[in-house]
Parts: sequence; C-alpha cells; structure tokens
Amino acid sequence: MTTLVYTHDDCYAHQPGEHHPESPQRLKAVLDALRAPEFTGVQWREAPLGTVEQLLLVHAPEYVDNVRDVAPRRGTYALDAGDTVMSPGTWNAVMRCVGAACDAVDEVAAGRARNAFCATRPCGHHAEADRAMGFCVFNQAAIAALHARQQHGLQRVAVVDFDVHHGNGTQHSFWHDPDLFYGSCHQYPFYPGTGSTQERGVAGNIVNVPLPRDTDSTVFRERMSAELLPALRHFAPELLIISAGFDAHELDPLGSLAFTDDDYHWITRELMAAADASAQGRVVSVLEGGYSLQALGSASAAHVRALMRH
Repeated sequence: MTTLVYTHDDCYAHQPGEHHPESPQRLKAVLDALRAPEFTGVQWREAPLGTVEQLLLVHAPEYVDNVRDVAPRRGTYALDAGDTVMSPGTWNAVMRCVGAACDAVDEVAAGRARNAFCATRPCGHHAEADRAMGFCVFNQAAIAALHARQQHGLQRVAVVDFDVHHGNGTQHSFWHDPDLFYGSCHQYPFYPGTGSTQERGVAGNIVNVPLPRDTDSTVFRERMSAELLPALRHFAPELLIISAGFDAHELDPLGSLAFTDDDYHWITRELMAAADASAQGRVVSVLEGGYSLQALGSASAAHVRALMRH
C-alpha cells in the first residue's frame, strides 16, 4: 500500500491579504518540495469538496450558515479580529480541506492506502465549534476524526498536533468524549493561551506538552518520549490523525522553538509506530501551520518521507 497526497488548486484561491502570513505561497512551497524525484512513489489525489454534513460533525449549524453567508463576492471579510480573513475563494478552499481529510480517512480505513497527507490550506486546528480564529475557519482534523467514527465505526480516534501553537479548537471538540484523544506539543505560554498540563479533558484524554521558548531537539524528543507518546500508546487509537504544523521549526518567523527537519522525520516515525501497535498503521496527516517557506518545504518533505518509508 502507498502514501496518498491530497491537494487542489482551489486552496490557492484563499487570499487573506498581501501581507498575511497564511499566504498561497505556503502551499506552493509544500507542493514544490513533494514534486522532487524521491516522492514519485506517492499517489496524488485531487481533494474533493467536503459536505455541510461533514462540517456539522464538529461545527454548530448557525456558525456554518454564517460563514457561508458572509463569504464575500469581492474583497475580504474578517471572521475575527483580523487573523482569519475570507476572500471570494475561501469557501471552496476550506471545503477542499475538509473533503481531503475525510476522503483520506475513507481510503485509509478501507485499506486502500497505508496513510495520507493532506497538502491543503488554510489550517484548521484553532477553529472551535462556533468560531473562527488563528487563520482557521473549519477544523478539518477534528471533522475527520468524527467522520471516521460515523462512516467506519472507528470508535477510538486520536489527533496528535505538533504545530507551534496549541490546537484549542481540537481540544475543545474532544474535551467531553473519552474515546477521542488529543495530544499536543507547543510553545507555551504563547498564542492562543491554552495548552497547559492541567487541561486534561473529561477522562485524561487530553495530553498537553507545553514547551518553553528555545526548546531544542533534545528536549523535544525527551518530553515527547516521556509524556505524549506513552499516553498515546495507552489510549490505543484505531486511527491516528496528525495535525502537521511546521512552525516550531528553528527557521520559522512566528514561533520561538528550535525543531529541525530531522525532528519532524523522527516524530512521524514514532507516531507511525504507535499507530502500528493499535490502529493497523492507519495514519492521516493534515497540514496546519508553518510560515518560513524554506522550512515548510523541507520539513513537510521530511514528514512525507517518513510516511512513505514504512
């Protein structure tokens, strides 16, 4: 079985503004890196459009209706204080994000692919049930988890997030369900202000690994090996979803951690080993943050390289 890579040109049409960090160039950097000869073994898939029914697995109906209603025909519209901006192409872009994540779950759950990486934008892990924030409109990782349960009967689903920012939206969606696990390593204190070790969910199903500024490879690997990875193995998911943000990289301009490309390869391999133990190796990864174009390209390549070399 192979690794699938999902993307769609609609994801370039989300245009939050000339100086906005979440630019279309981010996706180009990822796709340019993944078109190198070493990735000829992946299977490319066109991301389908997600459905409103999929959105409603996580998001409130009134929120979904509002996002659709305010989508501009021209110019931009800010869904929050200015971080999360819609342009005329945003609705289709975010629906491609959701569609990619859910279709990837379908393919992996059915055994037609070993794993998948969704090279789509914008990111999603800050989006809560009823609000956009932090560049995120809909939470595709959380939606994919609930889709796996609804469509494939996979009851125990984990999301592990290594973005530099804590995924408050995913935590919010999983908090009250003991069969959903959210694990995150992230810079702390930092935006969005959540992600302390005391935030543990209804049944210890939330595991946060807050990292101080300037955390390097050694400390990152030690903390993950001692805290998050054992908790993930104990939870024993039937499917693992990765919120793959690359803004903890040492080159990233928005974060202050010091991860390297090798760290992303290492953590991907560790997560795949955990999925092997309980989930028949089923892994779906979705792109989150990453704002150095150089680092985003090289780190996402390291991530997919690990997914391929099982």
